[in-house]
Amino acid sequence: MRKISILLFITLLFTTCKPKVGLNATFYFWRTVYKNQAAETKVIKDLKSKSIYVRIMDVDLNAITQEPAPVSPITFDDALPKQTDIIPVVYLVNNIFNNLTVAQSNLLVSRIAKFVNAKVIQAGKVTYKELQIDCDWTKNTRDKYFSFLKQLQSNPSLKGKEISVTLRLHQVKNLVSSGIPPVKKVMLMCYNMGNLRKYGEQNSILDMQEMQAYLKNELDKYPLKMDVALPLFSWAVVFRKEKYAGISRQINREQLNNKRLFKRRGNSILYDLQMDYPQAGLKNGDVIRWEEISVDNLLATSKFLSRYLKPEERNLVFYHLDNDLLKTFKYEDLQKVINNF
Repeated sequence: MRKISILLFITLLFTTCKPKVGLNATFYFWRTVYKNQAAETKVIKDLKSKSIYVRIMDVDLNAITQEPAPVSPITFDDALPKQTDIIPVVYLVNNIFNNLTVAQSNLLVSRIAKFVNAKVIQAGKVTYKELQIDCDWTKNTRDKYFSFLKQLQSNPSLKGKEISVTLRLHQVKNLVSSGIPPVKKVMLMCYNMGNLRKYGEQNSILDMQEMQAYLKNELDKYPLKMDVALPLFSWAVVFRKEKYAGISRQINREQLNNKRLFKRRGNSILYDLQMDYPQAGLKNGDVIRWEEISVDNLLATSKFLSRYLKPEERNLVFYHLDNDLLKTFKYEDLQKVINNF
């Protein structure tokens, strides 16, 4: 009887515990100028990051020509660390695919390939292995976007490069209508999952209830290899007369603690502006919702994901690499999150 109990215990142990798999931790770099910063370079080295995801440019419709055009491309004042490969990222605004013809799509592919290759050289790298396309496609743009991805993979100057794409929660949940992109690997974006424009106290960056509702019964069904991106950032969401008015890049935590400027509503994340603040484009009576991510948020998210993700080698990418954020999220904090996978 005792032997049977021991055998049963061993069987349960091996069937309920997922084996540990390889995890490569790194960052997105999302600023428009790259300079070697000591703290940023150190954390990349400490985490033994094999590569770093670098946003090369956005692509949006030109207001005059109504054709896709580069927006805010990156410049490299310094070369990337020698030991770290570059994974270039191009963000495509979804609406460029609304009326894109096949010819325009082919031209866009050629221009992106040429632009990315030139920027990689500026970054001090001879070549790269992977190009990531970031686009929140919809049911209406899906076919043209997927066609664009196929054209991208067949472009001669991208021969041998792996094309990966970003994936939002709704594209996991609504697999039939969203479709499966014609690539081998996706990056699950575990942030910006709430309703940013809705007035109230919710945190639109990361909401565990939303994540569970969208992913709990779906993650292990997704057919493509999946990397994961987690947020480190915070922001100030502005409401005017309870209507969404944008995100203020000028407002930070220190300013919100200035009682002459702002009055906090009890222990909530809502702050009332007490006077006009023209430097930030704000008016007396505007309401700021301060959304931020804590280490506890990241630990809870990583535990949830590790429970439902398929066991496979993957990249874990923190958004994003920034000196100020590294003051809040220490190496030890990031390592705890990594260890949960």
